[in-house]
Amino acid sequence: MNREIPMLPLRGVLVFPYTVIHLDVGRKKSINAIEEAMLNSKEIFLATQKEAQTDEPEQDDIYRMGTVAEIRQILKMPGGTMRVLVEGLHRARVEEYQSFDPYIMVNVTEYREEEWGKNAEIEALMRTLVSQFEQYVRMSKKIPPETVVSVVAIEEPGRLADVIASHLSLRIQEKQQILEALEVRQRLNTLCEILAKEMEVLELERKINIRVRKQMEKTQKEYYLREQMKAIQKELGDKDERAAEVEELKERILKSKLPQEAHEKAFKELERLEKMPPMVAEAVVVRNYLDWLLSLPWSVETRDRLDLKMAEQILEEDHYGLEKPKERILEYLAIRKLAKKMKGPILCLVGPPGVGKTSLGKSVARSLNRKFVRMSLGGIRDEAEIRGHRRTYVGSMPGRVLQGMKQAGSRNPVFLLDEIDKMTMDFRGDPASALLEVLDPEQNSTFSDHYLETAFDLSKVMFITTANSTYNIPKPLLDRMEVIEISGYTEEDKVHIAIDYLIPKQVKEHGLKEHHISLSEGAIRKIIREYTREAGVRNLERQIASVCRKVARQVVDDPKTYVNVTASNVTKFLGPEKYRYGIAEKENQVGVATGLAWTESGGDILSIEVALLKGKGHLTLTGKLGEVMKESAQTALTFVRSKADELGIDEEVRQNYDVHLHVPEGAIPKDGPSAGITIATALASAMSNRSVRSDIAMTGEVTLRGRVLPIGGLKEKVLAAHRAGIYRVILPADNAKDLSEIPANVKRKMSFITVSHMDEVLKETLTTTE
Repeated sequence: MNREIPMLPLRGVLVFPYTVIHLDVGRKKSINAIEEAMLNSKEIFLATQKEAQTDEPEQDDIYRMGTVAEIRQILKMPGGTMRVLVEGLHRARVEEYQSFDPYIMVNVTEYREEEWGKNAEIEALMRTLVSQFEQYVRMSKKIPPETVVSVVAIEEPGRLADVIASHLSLRIQEKQQILEALEVRQRLNTLCEILAKEMEVLELERKINIRVRKQMEKTQKEYYLREQMKAIQKELGDKDERAAEVEELKERILKSKLPQEAHEKAFKELERLEKMPPMVAEAVVVRNYLDWLLSLPWSVETRDRLDLKMAEQILEEDHYGLEKPKERILEYLAIRKLAKKMKGPILCLVGPPGVGKTSLGKSVARSLNRKFVRMSLGGIRDEAEIRGHRRTYVGSMPGRVLQGMKQAGSRNPVFLLDEIDKMTMDFRGDPASALLEVLDPEQNSTFSDHYLETAFDLSKVMFITTANSTYNIPKPLLDRMEVIEISGYTEEDKVHIAIDYLIPKQVKEHGLKEHHISLSEGAIRKIIREYTREAGVRNLERQIASVCRKVARQVVDDPKTYVNVTASNVTKFLGPEKYRYGIAEKENQVGVATGLAWTESGGDILSIEVALLKGKGHLTLTGKLGEVMKESAQTALTFVRSKADELGIDEEVRQNYDVHLHVPEGAIPKDGPSAGITIATALASAMSNRSVRSDIAMTGEVTLRGRVLPIGGLKEKVLAAHRAGIYRVILPADNAKDLSEIPANVKRKMSFITVSHMDEVLKETLTTTE
């Protein structure tokens, strides 16, 4: 018999015919189905879900065989749920699903119990079933004895089977098997088999209880519970926690798409773990190893954003200037667009502090749409920090390179190795040597970590390293990197950076609004010139933050405060000026020459003073000069004495006067050969009594024959001269090619004199004494 009837899917419950049960209903569709049934015949079709966790079951999620039941009572509970009392009537099978909204409506075929004649076989099965059920009740002690009396009184074989099945603690699959048995003989047989198995389990439980009870005299209650659990697992053949853990790890290995070598290594370690006793300390080491092996991004890769215009826009938004690094990143992107399998480059950004090397790495990652990882190498002195520890003790772990890869979660991040020139070494190894493999595009595709003991591919990582200078980077390591020099900012650059980046950032961080504070361009220039002396903008940002703090205090007292910081009132916020702008000498003087120096903070001008005093021709050097600079002074003095006649130096001066050479700011160490021509000029001036032009600064190395050799850091030195108000610079002829690096706005104001011999320098710098 076919009919349409609303369906109520059940979770973890199965209702047999002839049974009365309470059901808690909370799903919207289920409540709608009950309300529909109450409006009609009060009958509803109950079918069990295959998985109880499914909230919105489809056709394939519900068993087709179920029970038609009558709703006897409805009780509305708090929270919008219902408690429904239903009585099972007869079996039914779903033939077709009519609709799923607002409730499930199905077309079912009903199966009503036929009248069975009690032949000998049916009678025997019924007696056996009742006998087994009585014994089951006695052994399980979970079913009240009164239930047996009501069961014995049942004469219909089908009803007997259904009622007994409803009282047993069976899995849903077993109950469904009984429900789907339409033939009574088959139903009775199935139930007899299930009861027989349950009896065996109960008998085993009884034996286990007897065994555990004997051990209770010597053990505590906790030990008894553990032993009972072990005994149950042993008798039933269920897996213990170790087996479950091994199974979980096995599934993770199969899903992780490991390379062949790592895959074999993982299964080998898994076999070791499976054979180990659970309390062995090495089991923890193996478990941690497998966790690390499976957490690394062996095959996870982010997709590069190969839009050059978008990348250029992002780089311009984040940084002002820095043309060379930006151009190099865009070149890499262009090549990636043409050649998909290009290995990641190794870029080394070298420049003074505060010019934006680290933040440039973040911008590169953002422009490429890659993950970003930063690892600081400052102070690292242990090789294991790079290559990892040997897996010989509980606290061992991979090196920081693989830790960074795990943190990134992809195999192609932008990996920033900060302060690569600040590494040291001790008896535990040289981390710089360990980095040779990491930073070699030809080798890092098979990078081997001591902990992992299997190759990991780093070839798709874009490594960016930063350093203040290349002096402390070992030559083999430097050879593997493409060095991009980032020199200091000009005053114009700093003004733009302050207006576009630093001031908005500090105003926001200090909780201020635009209507609270404004800094004029004149104020910014005064801060740059007289409160900072640096190549970068870090100290400039601190000074702006100091202004913002003082304004913030005024805003707290009066929310309507508006402060306009100008060049005239900067001292009110920052105090007296810290540096003199344009510290070059204003008048021509004898024995005083202005040189140019390179420092880690950028360029600076160097005033070199020479004085003559009665003596025996000795040279005295002061000002904390390094060995190279002392040798330059000796070379310069020898050259000047060799040219004494041409320079008009008296024999008396050469023979009976000592020379004292001093470089001010004696507390600061100074070294390098580029002050050679400046020292020679100062010596020639003092010994010939001719003044040196104060509007000229110079740089270059001098030889005994007077040749002028090229120097480094020309851009920083020229910027220092420009900052000091000196617009004529003497430089070696071989450095003329480096003038292309000088910003155009600076170059327009400057005049450059290229020289190849000291005679040309003296011709330009020495004047006739009045």
